[in-house]
Amino acid sequence: MKIIFDSSVLIAAFVEAHPKHQDALAYLRKAGNREFTFLVPAHTILEVYSVLTGAPFKPRITPAIAKKMIDNNIRKIARVVYLSGKDYSDIIDKMIRAGLQGGIVYDAIIAACAEKSKANVLLTLNPHDFSRLGIRKSVKIISVCYVSILINIKALSSLSPAL
Repeated sequence: MKIIFDSSVLIAAFVEAHPKHQDALAYLRKAGNREFTFLVPAHTILEVYSVLTGAPFKPRITPAIAKKMIDNNIRKIARVVYLSGKDYSDIIDKMIRAGLQGGIVYDAIIAACAEKSKANVLLTLNPHDFSRLGIRKSVKIISVCYVSILINIKALSSLSPAL
């Protein structure tokens, strides 16, 4: 199983105060335990660094700490997915054909990385952001929140009824 992480999941895993921290951290731990092939788009590493060092988190995350978090939790355990110059040009063409503009191009980069790496799952906190991109059906777009709900339902259903 190959799972590519959106920056939203990584940021939530790194920021304890994030409302989805525990759900995202569970996936990052599974990645660290090598329960699946952990994929990260190259540009996502910079996006994570930008958010970690630029957002008003308390306490502040310094550039040195952000780099250490990225090195220890992404660079050492993930397979980084890179795109070529042609890939970027193809993304722009796809955006034009779909009538899409603006920031969704960054989600399109993640989607292109998912397709290029033959990921089975694109893990995100924002599945609706990816739904308009026409990703191949072989890549399932899954919300961390949705998966956590399914896991909890499955755990509850396996319990014996109270006597």
